[in-house]
Amino acid sequence: MSDPVVPLGPDGSRPARPLRRLAAPVGTLAAVTAAFAYVGAVDPNEPGHYPVCPLLHLTGLLCPACGGLRSAHAVAHGDLVTALGANAPAVAGYAAFALFWLVWLVRAARGLPTAGPRPRPVHWWALGTLLLAFAVVRNLPFGAGLRP
Repeated sequence: MSDPVVPLGPDGSRPARPLRRLAAPVGTLAAVTAAFAYVGAVDPNEPGHYPVCPLLHLTGLLCPACGGLRSAHAVAHGDLVTALGANAPAVAGYAAFALFWLVWLVRAARGLPTAGPRPRPVHWWALGTLLLAFAVVRNLPFGAGLRP
């Protein structure tokens, strides 16, 4: 008996087996699920479970990530309203991660290249500016609704 003919990829190499192609996205999902399960089980609203934000501790100012663990805890419990109240950009980040992860999984399952478009520096500057504006506004009196 002879081995079945396996078509070669565009670069002349053999394509990876399906389970091997899915190892990275599935492993990433397992790690993220474990992290959310831990944060869901260990309530960040109880003092002493997690380290304090250094910026908040030293200056009293909220950084863009303050409330992120409380937001993740609320997402783990299915409470989207509380999650948005704790840290709306974090929830947007969780949603963006889910979307990018799903695209990664589908492309890997189909045997397509998984490297998608890369953000340009202007995108990183825009994200940084948005997070800086969020941090400034949530620390001003009229931004009290954005505080965790």
